[in-house]
Amino acid sequence: MTTTIDLTPYAPPVPARVLTARSADGTELHVEVYGPDSAPGNAPDSAPGNAPDSAPGAAPAVVLAHGWTCSTAFWAAQIRALSADHRVIAYDQRGHGRTPASAACSADLLADDLEAVLTATLAPGEKAVIAGHSMGGMTIMAASARPAFRDHAAAVLLCSTGSSRLVAESTVVPIRAGRLRTWLTGHILGSRAPLGPVTPVARRILKYATMGAGSAPHMVEACARIVHACPRRVRHAWSNVLHLLDLDHAVRELRVPAAVIVGSADRMTPPVHSRRIAEALPQCVGLTELPGLGHMTPVEAPELVTGTIRDLVTTHIAMKEGA
Repeated sequence: MTTTIDLTPYAPPVPARVLTARSADGTELHVEVYGPDSAPGNAPDSAPGNAPDSAPGAAPAVVLAHGWTCSTAFWAAQIRALSADHRVIAYDQRGHGRTPASAACSADLLADDLEAVLTATLAPGEKAVIAGHSMGGMTIMAASARPAFRDHAAAVLLCSTGSSRLVAESTVVPIRAGRLRTWLTGHILGSRAPLGPVTPVARRILKYATMGAGSAPHMVEACARIVHACPRRVRHAWSNVLHLLDLDHAVRELRVPAAVIVGSADRMTPPVHSRRIAEALPQCVGLTELPGLGHMTPVEAPELVTGTIRDLVTTHIAMKEGA
């Protein structure tokens, strides 16, 4: 007898509108916008399809950048919770979801893409809380000195991410740190092999590599469906970028309030990364280490991640507008 797993909390909701943001190299980024343009009790601030202006009464904006091998669907729990009273903007990184792949892959291109999304969805000077998971956090760091980012970022949330030495410090391969572990990890994460269908074995492998031991079956299933949907050529191409990534300098340029979240059992980007980032950030407003949780913190701890985003909005957008 087959057991039915309820994925409702992690099923992507229907966006209020969908648009395309064109990046600097012409890549067309798939962008989804959820929630109201105006805060409850206020008239809409813009015509449908246009970026709302920053007039009082506009719903506060949240921008979500997903990680390697994921898509906008990864943020489903946050989108569902926040879109009742926030304008939530989520986009597919290039090669992921419904955004086409490009010939080149680099951290600079990720920064270009985030700038394009901010420019396409926010009015000039309008502030947003920008949250990034894993490669999404690296996207935020890569964009930290960009004009559009500095124009629009009120605060950021960095979930389960790192700025350098990603392969060397990964603990996916359970042996002592060193050249052998780094070599094996690089070959595993950079494999060109297809992931195939989501099977019980595939779920166990994904859970071991990316999630805490106590993760519920529906969480594992949701993550597996998202990760297995990523094309293998895209997975391989971006693994090479992550292998060589060095954004330590960019962390020091991230001059907005920044919260950091990591799972204590994260094998992909272990807590050493988040601790190092928190120490280097000019305005770290908190480092939260979640006992027993793995790399997929927005799925494994949806309420906490959502609550942290809400707190950042309240403190760094809502309070300033009311001042």
